[in-house]
Amino acid sequence: MKLDLFINRPVLSTVISIFIVLLGFLGLVSLPITQYPDIAPPTIQVSTAYQGANAQTVLNSVIAPLEEAINGVENMDYMSSSATNTGAASIQITFKMGTDPDMAAVNVQNRVSKATGVLPAEVTRVGVFTQKRQSSMLMVFSLVDTQDKYSSDFIENYAKINLIPLVQRVPGVGDAQVFSGSYAMRIWLDPEKMASYGLVPTDVAGILAEQNIEAAPGNVGERNNNTFQYTLRYRGRLENPEQYEE
Repeated sequence: MKLDLFINRPVLSTVISIFIVLLGFLGLVSLPITQYPDIAPPTIQVSTAYQGANAQTVLNSVIAPLEEAINGVENMDYMSSSATNTGAASIQITFKMGTDPDMAAVNVQNRVSKATGVLPAEVTRVGVFTQKRQSSMLMVFSLVDTQDKYSSDFIENYAKINLIPLVQRVPGVGDAQVFSGSYAMRIWLDPEKMASYGLVPTDVAGILAEQNIEAAPGNVGERNNNTFQYTLRYRGRLENPEQYEE
């Protein structure tokens, strides 16, 4: 390429350079986010929970088998994991740039399925979830009641029901969550009464799990051609403190 024209005419070179910079700036402010190049490698997250277990137990019985099964998956770059004393387990698998995130999620899920047989029964019952997700958050919104009409529980529940599903359906969104407390029922146990009955906390948790379910009890009817049929109903999930006290 001949550069004599630009060397002999510095004003022309300067004008062309400024024009190119202006075009780049216009493209930067008007380019849709979907057209941005990938600046972070694809990341797949595997998460589950082991209720009642501490971090060391989660590490040995949940994370170790999963990491052993996932390690070596196609195009994997590196892997990191974390465990908490609340029983939560999370594994982040980072892949090489250019890897198809959908195919990476499928490959990881296949590896996880092979390891479910050696996981604790409680973990298998809860489930092991695999999803495409970056470790960093893209955007944070705040919901505030400026007139003090609604409680924080109401706002949190409103966001979960009405806003989170809409955000999760946006193309390119891996996950959306609410950073707030959820509705829960806390139960205090009497150690002396439990000792007198020979019970431990896991026994109480098991009984609550058996009674706090939704199921179909069936129906009854007359013997002759079942002219009349009655669908049976029973109290399913416990909804208030009085039901838990019973």
